[in-house]
Amino acid sequence: MTNKRNNYISLVETAYFGNVANGNIDAVLDCFTDDCLVTIRHGDNALRLFRKIPEHNETPLYEFYAHLCGNFNAWFGNFVHYIDADVMRCACTFTVKLMPKKDSDYRAAGTQTLHNCNFFTYAENKIKEMTIYYSNTEAITDTTNTTPTGYPKQ
Repeated sequence: MTNKRNNYISLVETAYFGNVANGNIDAVLDCFTDDCLVTIRHGDNALRLFRKIPEHNETPLYEFYAHLCGNFNAWFGNFVHYIDADVMRCACTFTVKLMPKKDSDYRAAGTQTLHNCNFFTYAENKIKEMTIYYSNTEAITDTTNTTPTGYPKQ
């Protein structure tokens, strides 16, 4: 059981978030199954759906990470994991710092500190489903849509 737990923590912290922080999009995408679904929930904003290979109204998962890594230097830390290895699920809370790159359209927003919670379902030692809950309350009231968690602009 401890081995499975450590494997999930390594997948989330090192392989997934570590590669997001390094801007290595190919390595990030390799953390997901081919049929993965990523859902973003942010307040009362419209639900956002992403897949490696979009099926209906989903956005290609690559676009999400190209936007994120193209506009921000990201830091992730202060992880707390809740893992049920028997059913291959994990939830984790963590802190995110998004620092706009100098040529980013989001530079006026400055550094954003978020307190997020993600839920993961695993298959084949990869992420099959991930639900992201953002905490950035500024994005809810930002009518110019310049805060990072307003992605993608609608």
